[in-house]
Amino acid sequence: MAYKTTLKVPAKRLRINLMDAERCLWSKLRLKQINGCQFYRQKPIGNYIVDFYCPNAKLVIEVDGGQHFFDVHIASDKLRDEYMQSLGLKVLRFTNVDVLKNISGVIDYILSIMENTTDTEKIPLVPPFPKWENTPCLKSKEKPINRKDNLLLNRDNGKPQ
Repeated sequence: MAYKTTLKVPAKRLRINLMDAERCLWSKLRLKQINGCQFYRQKPIGNYIVDFYCPNAKLVIEVDGGQHFFDVHIASDKLRDEYMQSLGLKVLRFTNVDVLKNISGVIDYILSIMENTTDTEKIPLVPPFPKWENTPCLKSKEKPINRKDNLLLNRDNGKPQ
């Protein structure tokens, strides 16, 4: 999904400083807990940063605080939603109170929306092969060194310390 590159740093800052309601919802969305689908938090899309994004379901989830009930924010949220819908994305909005007081209801609603998405609306998962197998970025069939192991490598000779 294309995005404005200047949004990368603000998105990272937002991921570090999640609000309580966002943190609560993220604990239920992360690690493919919902229908085995990958969600991303504070994901730049176009000129916006969305709270949560699931590419497989073409789904954007926004968690709105009290400021979103003022006319200015209602108008900007409407424009934002229209932009997301023009990209073929569904937008779900929940209030902080919804998430904090009724997380199971929020998750049930998200599941119902995802289950009602037709197969033709879903984006196929790429790549269609298991992790580390036949990946074009690997020059050999060896499993790459994981990040923890990489930190233990001596930079001079590349061997574990």
